Amino acid sequence: MKVAEGVEAIKLTANVMGRESSIYLTLFWDDESVVLVDTGFPGMEQQIQEVAAKAGVPFERLNKVIITHQDIDHIGSLPKLLNQNVEVLAHEGEKPYIQGDKPLIKADIEKLSKMTEALPEPQRTAILSVFTNPPKAKVDRTVSDGEELPDCGGIVVIHTPGHTPGHICLYHKPSKTLVTGDALTANESQLAGPNPSATYDLAEAIKSVKKIALFDIENVICYHGGVFQEDVQKQLQQLTL
Repeated sequence: MKVAEGVEAIKLTANVMGRESSIYLTLFWDDESVVLVDTGFPGMEQQIQEVAAKAGVPFERLNKVIITHQDIDHIGSLPKLLNQNVEVLAHEGEKPYIQGDKPLIKADIEKLSKMTEALPEPQRTAILSVFTNPPKAKVDRTVSDGEELPDCGGIVVIHTPGHTPGHICLYHKPSKTLVTGDALTANESQLAGPNPSATYDLAEAIKSVKKIALFDIENVICYHGGVFQEDVQKQLQQLTL
């Protein structure tokens, strides 16, 4: 879905724990750069490339991948999308998890084992295998709060801890588009705060929502929920009350 000039929301669907689920990656591009934000679940690399091609963006032009945080549905296809021309960026707090130096902080195998008991084999085994041996890739450069990347007219990094310690959102200055990662969600065409059951530190996550609301935002891309362009500032302010 085209959000603005040079901004595409990439909708992908996957079977998660026996249910179909949609996620929304983001693609920024101009004549010099192509930047992908997050990479979906493992095995989605072909879908990502196909959607980018339909948007008129040849995937061989990709030169940056920005990871908002370490969760498996954000790093899943990262290793399969990389070549020597692609630079991987993430916050310092997420780097060791993305690189596989530390186990993912939410990879509770005992809990996952119970959650997947009703799933048929080999689906259950495949899910558990992903979490016990998650995909990993080198983070070439770390980014910090307030840093402005020069790509695509300017992309501002917003450190939004809570969902994970090093979680970041991104603000595309030319289009006033916010990429939320999992700092915000959406439900029935309404913006919502972070999902408590999936949030590492809810108090920090709520503070991060207030931080986000300070930006002049016209478009929002929620990883879980999609694109929102109506009464964005009003909805954001309501979330901070």
